[in-house]
Amino acid sequence: MSPIRLSPAQFEELVAAAVDELPEMFLDMLDNVEIVVEDWPDRHTLTLAGVSSRYDLLGFYHGVPQTGRPHDYGNVAPDKISIYQRPIEAQCQSLAEVRRLVGRVVRHEIAHHFGIDDDHLREIGAY
Repeated sequence: MSPIRLSPAQFEELVAAAVDELPEMFLDMLDNVEIVVEDWPDRHTLTLAGVSSRYDLLGFYHGVPQTGRPHDYGNVAPDKISIYQRPIEAQCQSLAEVRRLVGRVVRHEIAHHFGIDDDHLREIGAY
């Protein structure tokens, strides 16, 4: 089987559904976070992530985690979570697989927003 390809609208619906499935307490704390779908990560983001292949980066949190913000943090542009459609699709062969992977990537990047790093995500079995 070959990787699945969705329209941008179909993929955005999956991302929106993954966000909607988050517990209300987390949704309430995402008021200054923009979640966007992009086809591929750009070179700068790949460098920031320490990743060489654009197929290996599925999402990225651009911002200052809540745990790293000073007490006077405010009046700033929204943090951004990028979800990369083409690398996710390249790893999946069905709509169900895309749905599961999108949900995992959305939760992973939102965890970064709350200050949970990759090491801690590994410790708690989120990978």
